[in-house]
Amino acid sequence: MKTILFQGDSITDCGRNREDDTSLGSGYAAMVAGALGTKYPGEYQFLNRGISGNRSIDVYARISKDIINLKPDYMSLLIGVNDVWHDFSFRQSGISAKLFDRNCRMLLDETLEALPDLKIMLLGAFLTPGEVIEKYGEDFLTEVCLRADVLHRIADDYHLPFVDLQAAFDKACTRAPAAYWTKEGVHPWAPGHGVIANEWLRTFETMRYYAVK
Repeated sequence: MKTILFQGDSITDCGRNREDDTSLGSGYAAMVAGALGTKYPGEYQFLNRGISGNRSIDVYARISKDIINLKPDYMSLLIGVNDVWHDFSFRQSGISAKLFDRNCRMLLDETLEALPDLKIMLLGAFLTPGEVIEKYGEDFLTEVCLRADVLHRIADDYHLPFVDLQAAFDKACTRAPAAYWTKEGVHPWAPGHGVIANEWLRTFETMRYYAVK
């Protein structure tokens, strides 16, 4: 049985039970597990190690415990919005785009050195119109998109699939108001998690094809 690991911040965490290693939370990770578990019964097990509030440096700090020691076969990483949000908020502990690039590359280098056969999917941070932009202004969106652009370049450099969630949510917002998809522009409601899950699954099918070919 192959292991799929979901890694990231609160969007991935989504209320998972930290006392239960098998808890997936109520977001896209659970949706993906339901879809893949139905389509490929018994082929995959699923682990969620997203932690609310995490920045790129926080994921890197727990690389041994929450990535390498789990020995996943597949991993997706959704990170970046807190690297911006912590700078705009009272914490003022955000991560610059340059340092974000460095952190993500260190994370990938050390992970792939330990797990050279690991298949990795990178998901770009996103933002929709809502309270966050109203409070912090368009600069917040600019910085989030910049982190996503950095991750896209990294994906190209490492020959990894990149999921453009900003484009996916921009398209979704032409079908229904932003408030239908996310709570305040960052945290998705169930339909927003569905957007992420659909993009995740579409990308995974390509990864799976080449893995089993």
